[in-house]
Amino acid sequence: MVKKMIQTKKETIHALGIDIGIYTADFENEYISLTDIARFRSSDPRITIHSWLRNRDVVDFLGLWEALHNPDFKRSEFDTFKKDAGSNAFTFSIKKWTDEMGAVGIVSKSGRYGGGIFAHSDIAMEFASWISPEFKLYIVKDYRRLKSGESSRLSLNWNLNREISKLNYRIHTDAIKGKLILPQLTPMQKSFIYADEADLLNVALFGETAKEWRIKNPDKKGNIRDYADIPHLLVLANLESYNAILIKEGMAQSERLVKLRETAENQLETILSLDLQKPILVGNEKN
Repeated sequence: MVKKMIQTKKETIHALGIDIGIYTADFENEYISLTDIARFRSSDPRITIHSWLRNRDVVDFLGLWEALHNPDFKRSEFDTFKKDAGSNAFTFSIKKWTDEMGAVGIVSKSGRYGGGIFAHSDIAMEFASWISPEFKLYIVKDYRRLKSGESSRLSLNWNLNREISKLNYRIHTDAIKGKLILPQLTPMQKSFIYADEADLLNVALFGETAKEWRIKNPDKKGNIRDYADIPHLLVLANLESYNAILIKEGMAQSERLVKLRETAENQLETILSLDLQKPILVGNEKN
């Protein structure tokens, strides 16, 4: 499902001397500036964009895209909307498209700098083809370069945080072994305690146990932590260290859950407000 664009991150791609802005909220669904693309052919991008939107084939394409990606799209209203598409009297209103149809593929963003009309990358590439097939190829080339770089950074960050989490997992299990594992317990009972404490962290961070996750995801291999994103892996590493401290202090599990849940929420809120795509400079690296 694609949700309406929320500006959290901006990138720029370059094609034949034109800078084209991209906004994204989740690093998956990206919105590319149609206004910037239109500048390749026109000094008045808005008129060029609306000329494209008036075409019946374009309206049909937009409706199909919404039907495939947006469960809230109002198809009955769309059937009425498209009747006049392509006629001389037809005018495509982006406000009507988003407000009355519940569409999310095209949005209008205000602002002197960075404003304009944006569309999901699928739609933006169709517009670029209409502007110029050659220009589109240059856009695609630089867009792939951008995505390749992001993928490499995300992979490196994910693996690094996963390894940090594994190291803190040892700290966590050592605390359990020292304070919660009694000598008289059977191997099965000891295993249950370790699993129970691991699930304590799962509930605090993900809101569900490992078993609950497996029931919801029978086709996925591994466990809930293998599918965690970078922010959650980072918080998980912190929770393992924090829970180890609370265990050594003798705090009851029910009390620890409250503290761990509160810590997870606070840390996630902070981390998600940051731009994890940018490298962190250490020492004098910026010099």
